[in-house]
Amino acid sequence: MTVYASEDLYAEIAYIAYHFHWPLSEILDLDHGERGRYIRQIRSINHHVAGRG
Repeated sequence: MTVYASEDLYAEIAYIAYHFHWPLSEILDLDHGERGRYIRQIRSINHHVAGRG
């Protein structure tokens, strides 16, 4: 089990919710690794759209 600062968890949840509009319950069902993969994909998409990647 991974334990990390609650502020980091809130930041991950907010980032995914903002971009995917998923409900909190669905995001919390993801484990830390899955959330990280979605965050990396969102960043990649954002960089691509902004012409930086």
